[in-house]
Amino acid sequence: MSTALDDARAALKERQGLGARYDAPGAPARELDWARRGTAYFARILNDLPDDALDEPSAIIGFSRRRLIAQVGYQARLFSEIVAWARSGQTAPFPKEAAVSPDDLEFGITQPSRALRYLFEHSAIHLNVEWRDMTDAVWDQSVTDIKGKSFNLRQTPLLRAKSLWQHALDLKAGARKTDLPIELR
Repeated sequence: MSTALDDARAALKERQGLGARYDAPGAPARELDWARRGTAYFARILNDLPDDALDEPSAIIGFSRRRLIAQVGYQARLFSEIVAWARSGQTAPFPKEAAVSPDDLEFGITQPSRALRYLFEHSAIHLNVEWRDMTDAVWDQSVTDIKGKSFNLRQTPLLRAKSLWQHALDLKAGARKTDLPIELR
């Protein structure tokens, strides 16, 4: 991690004071940074789109922008649920598949534009809070879903970052590959 980022974090902690929540020392800081910057980038692209433009096609065949936004929002919600499941000490398999449900997507595209934007915003905040509440021990845990697919929780920020940055491009609304962190291009 860069000294500049370390210095910025130390200054932030000093300004925020007691009671503020921070990532665990062993959290994947670089990947969390990519995911958080990706969230801000996606939000900027999304917020620049007028409501009627949400029904236009995305770069993914068969996906409108609306469906893509729902995918991104429900992915964050799913990751939040998985992290919360692990943080609660559960040892049984996660009670559903670790993939965005087609039913959720179908429901998401029927929502008014304001609700769809709120889904993205709220789910991103919730995921960030869940990540901040993870201990080093939880970051090293793996979760198995009901279908037997297993993954390490340490992978979630990188998976989220890749999804956010790629889908910002897929919105076909002004995102550029050159805006992506070099390591993710």
